[in-house]
Amino acid sequence: MDLLLSRRALLAAIPALAVSGCASISSGGGNGPRFYADGLSFLPDDMEEITASGLKAMICDVSTVEEVRDPDGTPRYRRTFAANDKAIDEAAARIAATPSAFVANRGADIDPSRGCAMFLQFQSAEPMGTDLGRVEYFHRKGLRVLQFTHHNNTLWAGGCLELAPSGLTALGYEGLAELNRLHILPDVAHGSERTMLDAAQASTSPIVMSHGACRALVDHPRCITDRAIRAIADRGGLVGIFMMSFWLTTDPTPHPDHWVAHVRHVINKGGLEAVGIANDFPMAGQANLVRLGNDNRRGVEEYLEWWRAMRRLGLPGFAKDPEHVVIPAFNQINRMATIEQTLERAGFPGRHIDRIMGENWKQILRSYT
Repeated sequence: MDLLLSRRALLAAIPALAVSGCASISSGGGNGPRFYADGLSFLPDDMEEITASGLKAMICDVSTVEEVRDPDGTPRYRRTFAANDKAIDEAAARIAATPSAFVANRGADIDPSRGCAMFLQFQSAEPMGTDLGRVEYFHRKGLRVLQFTHHNNTLWAGGCLELAPSGLTALGYEGLAELNRLHILPDVAHGSERTMLDAAQASTSPIVMSHGACRALVDHPRCITDRAIRAIADRGGLVGIFMMSFWLTTDPTPHPDHWVAHVRHVINKGGLEAVGIANDFPMAGQANLVRLGNDNRRGVEEYLEWWRAMRRLGLPGFAKDPEHVVIPAFNQINRMATIEQTLERAGFPGRHIDRIMGENWKQILRSYT
């Protein structure tokens, strides 16, 4: 019933058009190439890849991770203040030296004639520690999107890969208020369902799950529940569907249609404006899989140590080893054009494709940052 109370309810009839196989009625709105936006990727080693990708806006994770091991050998990943203070400066300098991209300070900065608008993000609130003054400190350095947690609990919020899931902490509520004040986009990717619901209820502006998949299709805690999709959509937010195939399908062979199914599901539960594209791999694709010619049988091996460590902890969703990492057709620099063609073949109307390919991300970024 809560979806019926939302402005998104007016869109409830729209998804049927996308599902029914209607012919495309638009091609980039009739005004040239479509606007492409990516909800999560990284700076490439070769900055020329930005032009090759066709992206005109992206959320760019500039955080740096340090691996640590629990006493039992379980791998964990941490983002410290010192390391990320340096990382954001280095990223901003690299972007400033690149004619095809620029650091975006607000959504209104998006302008395809200037190149790709980069909205800098940290994939965890860990660099903030308990000092909320660091939020404004990093904001001055260009931070415009902040994830509460990455898999595990932080001082701000509960992560998705915990045996006893929790939500926002007292500090997390204060941090969210600071994000709202500074117009930093709150990102609940990698959070528990409780974290997502708490943030959606408490935020005074839209929140996003920048990159993920749908739990109704793959029953895994890294994937978002229908309840959380509706909560994010009801507040005007967005869910980005990513490229990590082991969370898109449990079938032995991943296919573009598996990704499309998650897009359709978000539309059906949250409305057309609630879905976008995310990568979560490097711009040119998951590098090891690219080197292997997208041979998932070999490429998946690098994930098995971590996957099995999660299984030993007793976490749900890890009982069976994954068989793949990427959808081969999408694991390359022309991903966005390939996705556009995939949506056209799937029968989405042109106006819907415009929204999915980037207009929804543009709307969120312009309304918030």
